Amino acid sequence: MASRYGDEFRGRGRDRSRDRGYGGGGGFGEGDRGYGGRSSGGGYGRERMGGRRSEQSGGGAEHLARIHGTEEDRVNCPFYFKIGACRHGDRCSRLHNKPVFSQTILVSHMYQNPIAQVIAQNGDLASLDQRQVDEEFEDFYEEIFEELCKFGKLEELNICDNLGDHLVGNVYAKYDDEEHAAAAQKSLYGRFYAGRPLVCEFSPVTDFREARCRQFDEGTCNRGGYCNFMHIKTVPRSMQRELERTFNRDHRVKNRSRREAGVERGESSRRKGSRSRSPSPAKKNRRSRSHSRSLSIPHS
Repeated sequence: MASRYGDEFRGRGRDRSRDRGYGGGGGFGEGDRGYGGRSSGGGYGRERMGGRRSEQSGGGAEHLARIHGTEEDRVNCPFYFKIGACRHGDRCSRLHNKPVFSQTILVSHMYQNPIAQVIAQNGDLASLDQRQVDEEFEDFYEEIFEELCKFGKLEELNICDNLGDHLVGNVYAKYDDEEHAAAAQKSLYGRFYAGRPLVCEFSPVTDFREARCRQFDEGTCNRGGYCNFMHIKTVPRSMQRELERTFNRDHRVKNRSRREAGVERGESSRRKGSRSRSPSPAKKNRRSRSHSRSLSIPHS
């Protein structure tokens, strides 16, 4: 497989979507565009009034914390807080508090839902071959799973099957660490997939149990593709397990190697520390200059 820098690449999955024209597949590539106070009167002294004020302010803070992200919250948008997307977008009357860091990144509209494409073209949904749609989705899922695992261990990869403008084709990737999510977000910025620029940002969603539609999971959602909760499209469990064994295993091996290397360094340091002779100033300076050079290397 080619490097993620430069030409577009295909994943290890079956290359079927190139010939049939359904959505889902594509390939990554680089592009030039991205994407208390004083009281008086009464019989109350400062201490008593200050205590009452503290109780009142504490109760207010607890109340705000309790209703944050719920329908009772008239300031913050509950849908953006739970789902990371809101059908009102920038016109929403409530705040969309976008996180500066998160374990989860959102790549908006990355998956090209073939049903949405047919609807946009006023086509006949009966013309879609569901088996072909599922196979091409599996190719897409495998390709992006492999790409996103380059930055760290994936805890969840969720792809929306919704048809609403704010959720259609959304890809949510949750990492085991915020630093891994930040590396993925930085790498995807300015890149293209299937000839379309990627729009990637941090998402407030870290618990997808509140975001996904329970009725859809049970096969009973009567809102269809325009439901405001996530309709998560899945792959076979056997395929999911195989992907996790193949790609997430590499990170487990790397983490184990780092831990073992750390133990060895610690033992080596203790052995060196037991010696009576201390390093010479020249050796200290060489180590310091070497460390400074490594920190000054710009990240690609």
